[in-house]
Amino acid sequence: MSFTKVLIANRGEIACRIIRTAKQLGYRTVAVYSDADTNAPHTQLADEAIHIGDSSVSASYLSIDKIIAAAQQSGADAIHPAYGFLSENEDFAAACANNHITFIGPPAAAIHDMGSKRHAKIMMIEAGVPCIAGYEGENQDEHFLAAQAEKIGLPVMIKASAGGGGRGMRCVTQASEILAAIRTARSEAQNAFGSGELILEQAVINPRHVELQIFADQHGNCVYLGERDCSIQRRHQKVVEEAPCPVMTPELRQRMGEAAVAAAKAVNYVGAGTVEFLLDSKGSFYFLEMNTRLQVEHPVTELITGQDLVAWQLRVAAGEPLPLRQEQIQLNGHSIEVRLYAEDPRQNYLPQTGKILSWQPATGAQVRIDDGVRTGGEVSPFYDPMIAKVIAWGATRSEAARVLAKAVEDSVLLGLNNNKAYLSQLLRHPAFIAGDTHTGFLAQHEESLTTLRPYQAQAIDFAVAGLLLSLATTPTERLQTASLPPKHITVSIGEAKQDVQVAAPLTVNSSWQITVGANSFALSIYSNKNGKLTYVLNGHRRALDYVLDDGSVYFDMGQGQIIASDDTYAPPKTANAASQNQINAPMDGLLVNVLTQVGDTVSAGQTLLLLEAMKIEHPLKAPCAGVVKEIIVNEKQQVKKRQLLLVIEPS
Repeated sequence: MSFTKVLIANRGEIACRIIRTAKQLGYRTVAVYSDADTNAPHTQLADEAIHIGDSSVSASYLSIDKIIAAAQQSGADAIHPAYGFLSENEDFAAACANNHITFIGPPAAAIHDMGSKRHAKIMMIEAGVPCIAGYEGENQDEHFLAAQAEKIGLPVMIKASAGGGGRGMRCVTQASEILAAIRTARSEAQNAFGSGELILEQAVINPRHVELQIFADQHGNCVYLGERDCSIQRRHQKVVEEAPCPVMTPELRQRMGEAAVAAAKAVNYVGAGTVEFLLDSKGSFYFLEMNTRLQVEHPVTELITGQDLVAWQLRVAAGEPLPLRQEQIQLNGHSIEVRLYAEDPRQNYLPQTGKILSWQPATGAQVRIDDGVRTGGEVSPFYDPMIAKVIAWGATRSEAARVLAKAVEDSVLLGLNNNKAYLSQLLRHPAFIAGDTHTGFLAQHEESLTTLRPYQAQAIDFAVAGLLLSLATTPTERLQTASLPPKHITVSIGEAKQDVQVAAPLTVNSSWQITVGANSFALSIYSNKNGKLTYVLNGHRRALDYVLDDGSVYFDMGQGQIIASDDTYAPPKTANAASQNQINAPMDGLLVNVLTQVGDTVSAGQTLLLLEAMKIEHPLKAPCAGVVKEIIVNEKQQVKKRQLLLVIEPS
């Protein structure tokens, strides 16, 4: 079916990425946006943009009626769903067909067949695709499921039949925890996907997560474009993705590729899809699920094949045959991708919301960055906290890892705590460089990952902060007189506080004399322009990016963002005993569940509230034992960071 105008039913970096390819192929493009995305880059990149609702996903990006209406209003005769949101919603694909709009994805029937892990697994068994032993039956009684889990044997995986992204998934290692895990997995799945249906599988310990990129057209052709290794995961969310798999052999690739093609043909698939497998240490592989859409990590496949997968999607949707036959697909070099998130790994990966004060992605011939944000933009609590995907190519795996680590480090992201330093440490970790990756990688190496522990600010951090804060409050013409008396300021970094003395150079070519406690630094400024300070300390020249905002300076010394404030004239803080018996929101979010009521006796550490932010449920626990005195908020209420939610009368 031919089409001329494509509406992208998504947001962020993937909407921008699709718009660019669609434009290159001569298509007009239409963006849709919610209140939170009014000024988002994807709305400005498209030829047209249509407002579809308030910031909640249910009222905007998940509203089939509003998106179909936007297509009709704009005259778009095709819709690309990208990933997430409605991309794997069979009703959406059917609605497009019913309204004579080309859905750039598989048929609704294929989405239906693969959308349920339970039904998909049954079909894969019938198609001869290797599957993990487990239970995928209709009986969903929780006690029956618990009995089946014990029958399968521990450890066992409990999985939501619908959806993905690790939600509604639990690994159980003790029989006493089975029933509770079934209940929490079901609750999470019901809230996330509208279905509490579960399947059970024997847990494969520390396998590799290897997925095959497949593509099928409307003429019966189906190929695989190599594999991706996505083994490094946290809570079943992918952290590092690479292609090809470090332990892949040509024979194993062919067997896995042919199994993936068989899976696709079993459901009469059309378009881009990914068949995911678990690969054990003996070379045996097992069907995990099929994602009936483009993957977040598709760029690594593009970089090693030289193909534009979005262009393939558009051509296939227009009725063209696949651009290449299987024997024409060649893999060249190695590519690795990481996801740069607004989250704080030092605080259990707590999602961050707020303003992006500076975003300057790295550049390079072997570097690709897919982003959908700009300096001055906001990261809201309504959507995924991903800032960008950073991808690199190399002739070898070690080269790709080295180039990518540098690209991550060279990208400037200030204003929000983020996982930059954490990603850099992962990419330079000896076990990763050796290719010794599996789904238990992060747990295995957690102790060696210093970027997961609270950062202790160093004297040099206070010295640099003191210098930048002094420069911000001293007129340039006075600095040039070189006759200023030493300036004394109190600098706070997190909970730490230091008195810093900053003395301006006595001559044009001499150094700033900065004293932090017992430490003294002779620091000269090589240049200081446009938010980049280049300084010399002990003959060693270094550069750092910084932003001054509302009395604080944001900068990065290589260990993650540092926020330093001038507290010289701040009133002394008083101890707040009340905070020891209160629950405050750790971030903006939606209160999805209140698990207690006024008058209940609770124990310290007991989960009392569930807060959803950026697609993840965060349990909020009692800070002390006692009786619930007051609940200030209601279920389904949107709350702000630090907002008081609940008060306990300590026992």
